[in-house]
Amino acid sequence: MVFEGLSEKLQDTFKKLRGKGKLTEKDIKEATREIKLALLEADVNFKVVKKFVNSINERAMGSEVLKSLTPGQQVIKIVNDELTQLLGGEPFKLKYSPKGMTSIMLVGLQGAGKTTTAGKLAAYMKKDGKKVLLVACDVYRPAAIKQLQVIGKQLETHVYADESAKDPVKIAADALKYAREYLFDTVIFDTAGRLQIDEKLMDELVDIKKTVEPDHVVLNIDSMTGQEAVNVAETFNEKIDITGVILTKLDGDTRGGAALSVASVTGKPILFAGMGEKLTDLEVFYPDRMASRILGMGDVLSLIEKAQTDFDEEKAIELQEKIRKQTFTLEDFKNQLIQMKSMGSFKDILNMMPGGNKKALKGLDFDEKEFSRSEAIINSMTPEERINPGIINANRRKRIAAGSGTRVQDVNKLLKGFEQSKKMMKQFSGLNNKKHGRMKFPFM
Repeated sequence: MVFEGLSEKLQDTFKKLRGKGKLTEKDIKEATREIKLALLEADVNFKVVKKFVNSINERAMGSEVLKSLTPGQQVIKIVNDELTQLLGGEPFKLKYSPKGMTSIMLVGLQGAGKTTTAGKLAAYMKKDGKKVLLVACDVYRPAAIKQLQVIGKQLETHVYADESAKDPVKIAADALKYAREYLFDTVIFDTAGRLQIDEKLMDELVDIKKTVEPDHVVLNIDSMTGQEAVNVAETFNEKIDITGVILTKLDGDTRGGAALSVASVTGKPILFAGMGEKLTDLEVFYPDRMASRILGMGDVLSLIEKAQTDFDEEKAIELQEKIRKQTFTLEDFKNQLIQMKSMGSFKDILNMMPGGNKKALKGLDFDEKEFSRSEAIINSMTPEERINPGIINANRRKRIAAGSGTRVQDVNKLLKGFEQSKKMMKQFSGLNNKKHGRMKFPFM
């Protein structure tokens, strides 16, 4: 998880502050020094760190902290407020053009994952009911056009590509004309990656922008590039005036300095965060929620939204009814495992929960393959066995293990887990009906 190291160091600092009934100026100076070091180690730009720490110092030395009955909590609140501002303050959502068609020009370095991000943007906009056209403007990278076509096929989204053309400016202009002719709502121009020091290629971007006059120019940045991300963002912004930034690989093991620096340095918002490899792994960037995650306070709103997106409400209601009537089967169990898997990594989910002990979680081994193994075991059962697992004797267990490529012990473990889940869900459902009436739970 991005910011993991930074999050741990900040939480250690806050732990010391919470343990004191009263804070002195010396305590605050020591805390801000530790915050400064933590940010620098996370690869945050030095100028950004200096400004950030000065703001915290200025507020923390005031009477709201020194005379407070809960000074530690007041300092944490100040850091949370300042961190939210550093990340951009208010969330900025990409607006669709009132003119009828929205055009987005995606730019960035080579290897920053622009083509995949173009697909993620298309998937995000399709959820809004938009008819999206992806435009292949990268004529330099081998197989770039083919990659976009494969993504387009996966999304069932049209891709405009002219493999014989060598002029990206002409391709963009022709694509825009095509989009208007066939009444597309949104056009995403996937431009070639380029170094910000390559004047010729940067000028080409300027020409594309002049030709198609996009509603948004979005810079794609790999969050693992660290300090260099700041230089990239500054140069692209000066040259073509970007609308905002998409940060990719925020689910990776990276220090996160790019995310904490880019918005502050450019004055342009972070629009989205790429949180995985799937085309659906693109989240609207909320500065306050990200600040909350970094400070170990969790991100309940994003967790709820994720559950609402990934869980089928009708199936959830149907499942709850089955649990109530005690007709919950292994097939239902398998469907729940599939929906849980669609939410992503357990570590990421737990990181969204407030009050979690991140150090303790770090030591736990979450076997993500367990989902696939359980699914394979259930698939190896007959329909009768899935409905009535009580008939699964020793011989059947051997057959199921052989058919799923697992061991008999794995089959036993699954069946035991299923029975325990049934008991737990039955108790939970009964308690819920008795005390609160019928409620809808995404996991039930």
